[in-house]
Amino acid sequence: MILLTGDIHGDVRSPLWVTQKYGLTPDDILILLGDVGLNYYGADQGDRKRKKLLNKAGVPIFCIHGNHEERPFNIPSYHEVTWHGGTVYVEDDFSNLLFAKDGEIYDLDGKKAIVIGGAYSVDKYLNP
Repeated sequence: MILLTGDIHGDVRSPLWVTQKYGLTPDDILILLGDVGLNYYGADQGDRKRKKLLNKAGVPIFCIHGNHEERPFNIPSYHEVTWHGGTVYVEDDFSNLLFAKDGEIYDLDGKKAIVIGGAYSVDKYLNP
């Protein structure tokens, strides 16, 4: 099963609720379409608590960046791996949280999808 949601702005309660309500397993995918808010503070420790909670859901969470978060390629703890035919950014401590790389094409349940995230916001620091 593939479920999509977006604009959680760091509030992990709704994605956690969805994984429980629908009984998602490691074979399923939860896609967060922009403004995820898990890299809001970049390499700062401020994001670790939310990442830890979401990672514990035990399902792949495929994140597409929005305009209110730092890009994973700017954060030293991320590295690239291949996932569903495309490249994603991942941190070893949070292996279920996968951040899409712009322009990559992914094979999701037999369907091809190209990912292009949102623009970078100049007002990011004014309104988390």
